[in-house]
Amino acid sequence: MAYTESNMLPLGTVAPDFELPEPATGRTLRLSGLPKGRATVVMFLCNHCPYVLYVNPEIVRIVSDYQTRGVSFVGINSNDADNYPEDAPDKMPEHARSVGYTFPYLYDESQAVARVYEAACTPDFYVFDSERKLVYRGQLDPSRPKRNPIPSTGEDLRAALDAVLADQPVSSMQRASGGCNIKWKTA
Repeated sequence: MAYTESNMLPLGTVAPDFELPEPATGRTLRLSGLPKGRATVVMFLCNHCPYVLYVNPEIVRIVSDYQTRGVSFVGINSNDADNYPEDAPDKMPEHARSVGYTFPYLYDESQAVARVYEAACTPDFYVFDSERKLVYRGQLDPSRPKRNPIPSTGEDLRAALDAVLADQPVSSMQRASGGCNIKWKTA
């Protein structure tokens, strides 16, 4: 498990569209097909990363708190399933059910979506406003298993979402997320 921090895609970037399968339903979803709402949160997650597992309960709470307020959420697993079979698409539906995901959890087999978002780690969070322009990227909160094992509150992501919902600017003081590196395929 190599600790990696997010790359911090430039603020103002328009959300790159994508089309990915949702293993739980067999459907293919596009970002442009999700309800635009007041904000859209794109999360790079996976099934096995201890950093994701540590914050999953708070992710589920945030989704519950903000979905009804016009925020769309989507999770993307971009890990190489050949070398990390616990992240294989056939394992994603059970994982999503067991941790309580109520948002689409998509599989990025080619890893092209992770590359265009410049995702580097799991978890990695991106908040786009109603025009799908990036207003926040980085950590959920400062909690990290072993490194900073405080309870996860989601304070950074919550502050960004609260600002967007209040039509206020999101603070430019944004900290990189940190976790397991995305498990890139080798040539």
